[in-house]
Amino acid sequence: MAATSPSLTNYTAVAEYLHSLKSIGVRFGIDRMQHLVAELGHPERSFPVIHIAGTNGKGSVSAMVESILRAAGFRTGLYTSPHLVKLGERVQVDRALLTEAEIVAYTHELRPVAQRLGERGPDEHPTFFEFMTAMAFLQFQRRKVDVAVIETGMGGRLDATNVVQPDITVITSIGLDHMEFLGDNVAKIAREKAGIIKSGRPVVIGRLPAEAEQVIREVARERHAPVQSVREVFGENLADYPQTNLEGDYQRWNAATAVLVVRLLANPRIVCDEGTIARGLRKVTWPGRWQRTEIGGRPLILDASHNPEGAQVLENNLHKLVAATGRKPVIITGALGEFRARALLDVVCRYAREVYLVPPHMERASTYEELEAVVPPESRALLRRATLEQIFPDARTCTVGGKDDTIVVTGSIYLLGELLVRIEPTRGSGEGQLQDF
Repeated sequence: MAATSPSLTNYTAVAEYLHSLKSIGVRFGIDRMQHLVAELGHPERSFPVIHIAGTNGKGSVSAMVESILRAAGFRTGLYTSPHLVKLGERVQVDRALLTEAEIVAYTHELRPVAQRLGERGPDEHPTFFEFMTAMAFLQFQRRKVDVAVIETGMGGRLDATNVVQPDITVITSIGLDHMEFLGDNVAKIAREKAGIIKSGRPVVIGRLPAEAEQVIREVARERHAPVQSVREVFGENLADYPQTNLEGDYQRWNAATAVLVVRLLANPRIVCDEGTIARGLRKVTWPGRWQRTEIGGRPLILDASHNPEGAQVLENNLHKLVAATGRKPVIITGALGEFRARALLDVVCRYAREVYLVPPHMERASTYEELEAVVPPESRALLRRATLEQIFPDARTCTVGGKDDTIVVTGSIYLLGELLVRIEPTRGSGEGQLQDF
């Protein structure tokens, strides 16, 4: 059971309570979540749901689907994780963040329910992620959203979000990540992700490895769920894929996935014409995905590439960047775990003029020594140890590189969140202590 917290009279106390829930740890299984939503009267049944899983791309596809639906005039709910800076980013209605006051109110409401459930046994108290998922369901119910776009946390079959009965399920991509939880090969991971597929409900799949696609189609057949594939509809020629304002070839693949989703919506109240779809894709916002900005008059690119599949996408973008600028960028990077760090730094060291290693302020972050150890000896001359405080002493200053250098910050999404706190102070203080997987 979570530690006893002080009376929840303000946001600081609520944040401390929510942080205490993290001591429960990661517990896969949806039984606790089923008990929690039953206690709340099943708010997740109050609105149509698009349920999205995938190793990479699920956040971008969620943002694209939401943007299209909002462009069509619908009130949207969006549930994603983790957050970059503020906890309220996870739960949005029409892209307005859940406010601190709302988080306080929902915590007051949910805490006694969670305590009652916890009294049933040592493993029955809801986890931090389950608590936030319930908060999202209640917010979407009470704000009367026309449709909710729900991103899984990790996996699918045993994810807390998998209590929903979606109109459409989506699997954006399959790669190797979170293998200690989901399985040690692509087929096992695909089967976990395919756990969100529901009987008779349409499934949209992105560009998947053949082995993963075979598993997902097998599960879909067992559940009589019709499948639409991006490859089958749009082919292999990138020129035939939809345009979006998010940069990179993979974002056009994600855009195609989003287009199939909204075309498939069978709900008669939710219809999007092709012009609205195009308009929504031109206006989508999703920070930290090859996001271009500037600092001190120099280009700054922020990109969350935190696993091997993401590293492949990063390589493509860095190759294009070097070709366009004629100059290797200065890269600032950090990662969580050796497996992720090795794939990331293999790419980074081939494209960087200098590499600044900055471990995020997370317990699971790779240390300087661990990051250096996965770099071949011939590339270690590129490496420098640093902190974000040293590199970005204020919102207008970057102390590394020269006046003609592009600065790229890549790797862990948690590192990007810490950077945004420094360069966009209007976002407020960061809430990294409330991060999770």
